[in-house]
Amino acid sequence: KLPTGTRVEVTDSVTRQLEQKVFKVLGMDPANKKSNPMVESVITNVAVGAADPNSGDRSTRSELGRIQVSFVEFEKREGHSSAPFLDSIRAAIKGIPGAEISVDKEANGPPTDPPVNIEVASEDFDNLIKTAVNLKNYLDSINTPGVEELKMNIDLKSPEISLTVNRLRAQSEGVNSSQIGGQIRTALFGLETSKIKDGEDEYKIWIRNTEAQRKNLVDLLNLKVGFMDQSSGSYRQVPISSLVDVDYTNTLGSVQRKNQKRTITIRSNVLLSQGYTPTSVNADLTRSIAQFKKVDEGVTIKQTGEGEQQAETGAFLGKALIIALMMILAILVVQFNSVSKAVIILTEIVFSVIGVLIGFSLTGMTISIVMTGVGILGLAGIVIKNGILVIEFADELRGRGMKTREAVIEAGKTRIIPVLLTALAAILALIPLAVGFNINFVTLFADLNPHIFFGGDNAAFWKPLSWTIIFGLTFAFFMTLVLVPAMY
Repeated sequence: KLPTGTRVEVTDSVTRQLEQKVFKVLGMDPANKKSNPMVESVITNVAVGAADPNSGDRSTRSELGRIQVSFVEFEKREGHSSAPFLDSIRAAIKGIPGAEISVDKEANGPPTDPPVNIEVASEDFDNLIKTAVNLKNYLDSINTPGVEELKMNIDLKSPEISLTVNRLRAQSEGVNSSQIGGQIRTALFGLETSKIKDGEDEYKIWIRNTEAQRKNLVDLLNLKVGFMDQSSGSYRQVPISSLVDVDYTNTLGSVQRKNQKRTITIRSNVLLSQGYTPTSVNADLTRSIAQFKKVDEGVTIKQTGEGEQQAETGAFLGKALIIALMMILAILVVQFNSVSKAVIILTEIVFSVIGVLIGFSLTGMTISIVMTGVGILGLAGIVIKNGILVIEFADELRGRGMKTREAVIEAGKTRIIPVLLTALAAILALIPLAVGFNINFVTLFADLNPHIFFGGDNAAFWKPLSWTIIFGLTFAFFMTLVLVPAMY
């Protein structure tokens, strides 16, 4: 993004320079027909279709340029990831004076807020601008690891030409401000003067100045305003330049409102390819914002975006887990006619969660709040069954006259196979998802070629869920045969 008002020719020139740098990083040279087998296409847009697709902005803006690199399907890349290209392109296109450049992977699904999203809100416009600018400068000086580049969603230096009617001069000529404004509006946007019919079709006739005149301030100011001179009774024309004062200024872009308050957003992407996560980066920013002291009166600062959405999802999953536990407890109490036995069985869920945490900590995998939470909810239903198998059979043996100790030992020995098979079946079924195993059944039967490969976007999505259940079931299996009988 170049400064507002930049001519499209300038934007095109800068975008072409960036495009050549992107080609160099990708190892491509279209002029010499040198290509990269990993790259499917490189499409460049200037002005038209160059806005961020997630913003919903479809307008044509001469200061915008966009370069989209599309890679071939993961199965055709021989296991190579596209992530390293992000860092290489990000490093190669830095240093363009006056340009805001962002490099990011296109997100699938509905539009979402960026990983780092800080909202500064206030009704006092001056305090809002001052605090937002100070906060951005403060965070830039800290240089939080993992933050690509902090940007504000408002243009603080949008160029503007202000025409102020000199009322004394206009009054002396007998011209009012509406005449001047109407003349300029007609020159820039046109005026419907008549209509013409062609059979049943009707066409409007508009008049306005040529494009060259509309883009030339001198031509606009030389437009004549006609009026009837009351003193002489004759029709006169005077140039607009003699009736207005011209001022070249910078103004602010549009400020959005949220919950009826003016809000400025400071946002950034997270360098995921370098091992940073939105959770850790937002945690660092939270500590930094807490130390920020230049907050003017009436101004609030709030972290939102992806972190807020994850927090809301985590809270929802937490409530869902509590409701599920209460329902399971009620059913178990009715089944066993005992609160203590129901609580013993419920401890299976606690054991499974402990196993999940141990598994993720030992492997160093990233925990996804959403998918890990869904996995824990799924675990609750699986591990409860294991506890029921042991407790129910122990009760049955005691009913036959066997002592408690012998009944528990026998129940553990007898039910170890069903418990093991239940856990093993679930674990084996989830391993393909956990390791990102892919197979194309269409080509398998059509061409006898399964196109087997590992990885891809589906692996990144399902991996946290799969490993959550695998870790939880593995740990809960041993706890079922040790701690549950001991508590019984």
